[in-house]
Amino acid sequence: MKRNVYLDMKSIEEARKILFDNFKDLAMPVETINSVDAFERVLAEPVFAVTSSPNFHAAAMDGVAVDAKSSFGANPDTPIKLVIDKDAFWINTGRVMPENTNAVIMIENLNSIDADNIEIEAPVFPWHHVRKMGEDIVATELLFPRGHKVDAYSMGALLSGGIFQVKVHKKPKVLIIPTGSELKQWENIKTETLEPGDVIESNSTVLGQLCKKFGAEFECHTMLKDDLENIKAVVKQAASNTQYDMIMIIGGSSAGSMDFAKPVISELGEVFVHGVTMMPGKPVLFGKVLDTPVFGIPGYPVSAIVAFEQLAGPFLAEIQKFRPEKRNIVQVKPSRKITSKLGQEEFIRVKIGSVDDKFIASQLPRGSGSITTLTEADGIIRIPSNSEGILETEEISAQLLKPLEEIEKTIVITGSHDNTLDLLSDQIREDNKNFSISSSHVGSMGGLMAIKKGVCHLAGAHLLDPEDGSYNISYIKKYLKDEKIKLVNLVMRDQGLIIAKNNPKKIEGLQDLKRKDITFINRQSGSGTRILLDYKLGELGITSDQIKGYENEEYTHMSVAVDVLSGKADTGLGINAAAIALNLDFIPVITEEYDLVIPERFFDTDKIQALLETIRTDRFKERVRALGGYSTEKTGEILFEV
Repeated sequence: MKRNVYLDMKSIEEARKILFDNFKDLAMPVETINSVDAFERVLAEPVFAVTSSPNFHAAAMDGVAVDAKSSFGANPDTPIKLVIDKDAFWINTGRVMPENTNAVIMIENLNSIDADNIEIEAPVFPWHHVRKMGEDIVATELLFPRGHKVDAYSMGALLSGGIFQVKVHKKPKVLIIPTGSELKQWENIKTETLEPGDVIESNSTVLGQLCKKFGAEFECHTMLKDDLENIKAVVKQAASNTQYDMIMIIGGSSAGSMDFAKPVISELGEVFVHGVTMMPGKPVLFGKVLDTPVFGIPGYPVSAIVAFEQLAGPFLAEIQKFRPEKRNIVQVKPSRKITSKLGQEEFIRVKIGSVDDKFIASQLPRGSGSITTLTEADGIIRIPSNSEGILETEEISAQLLKPLEEIEKTIVITGSHDNTLDLLSDQIREDNKNFSISSSHVGSMGGLMAIKKGVCHLAGAHLLDPEDGSYNISYIKKYLKDEKIKLVNLVMRDQGLIIAKNNPKKIEGLQDLKRKDITFINRQSGSGTRILLDYKLGELGITSDQIKGYENEEYTHMSVAVDVLSGKADTGLGINAAAIALNLDFIPVITEEYDLVIPERFFDTDKIQALLETIRTDRFKERVRALGGYSTEKTGEILFEV
């Protein structure tokens, strides 16, 4: 099978124009539905009120209805007597005003004389405490123009105005076809039965919900193996079926020999675009089969989402005049330089927090196969195709994926990775502290530098001083000498060698790292674990060039553990909790401090005090100890301040 080649990639704007131009005559027909079923539907015609609301003069308070003139002149010195059922009429809120009345005197402003007479000490003006006929809606007035998207409030107005049915644009229906011989449906498997190469199919679920977000309905076809003729047959039948307004083939849109989306569309119809200058999402393609738009959506989850949100989603919205909710945009500064590739518009997922009244964005991994880079993201930065990146000193717009209020209540932690940060993030929510935690893993030294640059609220660090065996203090004095700092212990933890279950390589300690049959996985330069490793290797007289894999780096302890579990490495230095989490074995090397480095200017803020209250709770300490490899004797203590 020959490979597909991206011969003529288009920009997002060009691709969208080609898509809309080729289907400019495609518009959803109009249907009539009950107003109570019209939530988030788009009106195809203007709507005019049939009845007024209220359609009578109604009392707005409990009391008596009167002709306002009968109250004129009343005051405490010369009260006026009113005769019930002649001058005044008892009435409840919402009831029809009696004939020849135009005001309501509240019951608490009445002095009762007897069963037939009352007394008032103050006048009322005409229409006081009365909802006049048509106060809200007047019959024949325009309630909503065509193109209006009906929300919950609109539904109330429609019913109040006597509109019980409306004409709306019909929802488009999308057929989603997941393809790939490696795919497994979640309901048919157990995770422990997954074999290497198996992939749990999730894109159809995600894209289906995105279709709904853009006002469309969807149907998922059963998964198809990588077979050209079979996929062609399904697409041809679907394109012949008038119930489908769009077809999306998931997977097989790239340039591989087993990528069938392009040959399927080109053999059954016509391909308009294959390849768009955006990352992720570059392999997206679209065309038509029997006048039905057909998309080839990339198989990587983030690529699939970006391709949908930039092309397929806006198209679905356009053909039904649907306006998706716009994301809020804020100006952010990157915590460090973000590089980009010329010629590709990049969608960078970032965490965002408010530090010193500035929004700071920290880049998440760019992998298009990592759906968690979207679930963890607070926003997306779009880097134009003519840019090589963003400097730390620059500001750029970010589309928010979360409410602005939530981002402003985020505690930004940068520095060394530790599993207890995940517990802390959950515990602070359980304690209803109304704050959240965003942690970025750049190593202990990276955390101190982030404090120095003013791009985080605090840093996690475990920097060993080889001279005296202390942690963090000498580094704070050296690198943060212009900052007033409080050092708070989070946990004491066991660091050591993470090894495969039952230790098949018979590793006994760090001295075995120079064995030729041992492959090591390291932590990044500047991390506390890397500093510890180099210190211990120096004690043993081992040099880095003697260790196979020393140059290979990971950014978290869990990533090191996964590399050992998968066989990519035989061992790596990390925390015991990571080994326990993945049922691996562990050889202790040292028990170390993991501390929080907190600038004094943040220490007394609500955010940091909420965090400190949480880590000092018995519940948090219990959960930490349950992970294994931790002790909490010093947790929450201020160890040092300068």
